[in-house]
Amino acid sequence: MGATALGWSAQVDADVAQAVRELLERAGAADDVAPVSEQAVLSLAATDSGAEHLVALRDGVVVGYANLVPAHGEHPAMAEAAVDPAARGHGIGAELVSAALAKGGSGARVWAHGNKPAAQALATRLGLRIARELWQMRRSLAMPELPQLVVPDGIALRTYEWPTDDAELLRVNNAAFAWHPEQGGWSERDIAVRREESWFDPKGLFIAVDPADPDRILGFHWTKVHYEEDPPVGEVYVVGIDPAAQGRGLGRLLTLAGLHYLRERGLPEVLLYTEADNTAAVHTYTRLGFAPAHVDVAYSPAD
Repeated sequence: MGATALGWSAQVDADVAQAVRELLERAGAADDVAPVSEQAVLSLAATDSGAEHLVALRDGVVVGYANLVPAHGEHPAMAEAAVDPAARGHGIGAELVSAALAKGGSGARVWAHGNKPAAQALATRLGLRIARELWQMRRSLAMPELPQLVVPDGIALRTYEWPTDDAELLRVNNAAFAWHPEQGGWSERDIAVRREESWFDPKGLFIAVDPADPDRILGFHWTKVHYEEDPPVGEVYVVGIDPAAQGRGLGRLLTLAGLHYLRERGLPEVLLYTEADNTAAVHTYTRLGFAPAHVDVAYSPAD
């Protein structure tokens, strides 16, 4: 592949991990889209993320990277890959993707963030098909005007209180996203790692409870700010509703609470990610003024 692969590893040397991060920054700047997910970036520093890493070198320099989360339960293995812009056109991407799909086994998938023409061409060359679509949706926080936030009787809204909320936050997240290959199955470490990130703000993590049972979380909305964008952009990071509390309008209420908070911080725009086939979520977000901005596609080998 015009480069030498180090071999799959559950842990990455600190210097190599830093080189991979720098490669990812260059790839993101060249493509105007992050080449891998936040989860993949965080796994570079983790010792127990469950992810596996493949690094490609040329003359001792990191020129390519693949991340693989092995299959678990009913969820197939999920891969991501990136090649340094200066090293493209030599088959490194095809080799990394092929290696990841082979390592992942039957049903393995690989993400193409933004589904750029080069990714589409590579998918065609490798005989891959679209297995999943993730939409990034955006809206201005200036117009259209946000609906008024009205908290109904029987619901109380507050913000995150560490550490007393963590167990309930984890319970609701894993119940709400039991079907989701990335968001489901979180551990205490997944929350702790994100809480330690520079963007974390406890005032931006909204929690809905029943005043009669305030220790039990009904749902939450975790917001995020992308300070790396110019100007910074807000994100509807995670909205999770306890399945037992569905049908009470909590998704819309919590989303709206976060949107008002992000607007009050002076952010001009907000984004979110949702599965293209999650009809209920797409409907809710569309009614709140969001529109598709770009699509991330997961490809898998054709049957």
